[in-house]
Amino acid sequence: GDHGLGPVDMRRSIVQSSNVYYYSLANELGVDLMHDQLEPFGFGRKTAIDLDGEVTGLLPSTAWKKRAYKRPEQQKWYAGETISLGIGQGYNNFTMLQLASATATLVAGGKRFEPRLVREIRNIVSQQATPVSGQALAPLALKPEHVALVMNAMHGVTQEGTSTKVFAGAPYKTGGKTGTAQAVGVRANEKYNAARLSEFQRDHSLYTAFGPLEAPTVALAVIVENAGFGSAAAAPIARRVFDYLISGQWPGEEDMQATREGRSVAPMGTPRRAEDVPLSELGLPSVALAAPLLPQATALAAPNPAPAAPARATP
Repeated sequence: GDHGLGPVDMRRSIVQSSNVYYYSLANELGVDLMHDQLEPFGFGRKTAIDLDGEVTGLLPSTAWKKRAYKRPEQQKWYAGETISLGIGQGYNNFTMLQLASATATLVAGGKRFEPRLVREIRNIVSQQATPVSGQALAPLALKPEHVALVMNAMHGVTQEGTSTKVFAGAPYKTGGKTGTAQAVGVRANEKYNAARLSEFQRDHSLYTAFGPLEAPTVALAVIVENAGFGSAAAAPIARRVFDYLISGQWPGEEDMQATREGRSVAPMGTPRRAEDVPLSELGLPSVALAAPLLPQATALAAPNPAPAAPARATP
């Protein structure tokens, strides 16, 4: 993304994925200001989703480094460490749920909710539904014009940026951002070459997105380990999730096979209507599929009904 772009503003930096823009911006902001602005979005702490084993991740700051290291020379913060944070590398360590939750908060104009695995539990005999969705948190005071700028830029990613080919022909509008997460570091004066690395050392493919653009109801974050650039593997999966949730389309077998093998871009072949696909094809005969609503977590839950009161979870 840094080949001959010249001067760029924020919108173009997102659309064209300019590392240089964010190197410069990180240097201007400094690590502690970045920490203070990102922390309210949920980075560096648990989201409180109802799943065991959630981790906090790491949102670095100068205070964190002083706590984390014992020797004074290790506790010092260096300018080069700030630069790498600008493109999401360095000490940054976030979960995909944190990315999805932060994206939901952004496109909801600052509204925040605790994510839950399912929206409600429904008794399939009495049809009584018990809501279990997350409680509202104090909203962030985001300026509408700032939110609009970022959303417009993320939509541009799908129209003229790094995921254009993936979203070609989509009957709806979404916004997204491709990413590449390093699994191993690259030495100075050395270029990354996936062909020379073992598979477990190759970059991870990442994509975070929302849709529809006009009134978002879905936020998601996708990562495919050791699969390369964000547009190569993660973005195609996101496209098919949106096709299902927004357009009610189920991909054809040829398209699904290509996606499994990491060689799909825009959907190929003839899709089916999702409502025409029997649940038995999914291998999940007792799961109810439903479109999630922002800002709840997007997940698929398999129920474990009791004989006397069978229930199913609606994601």
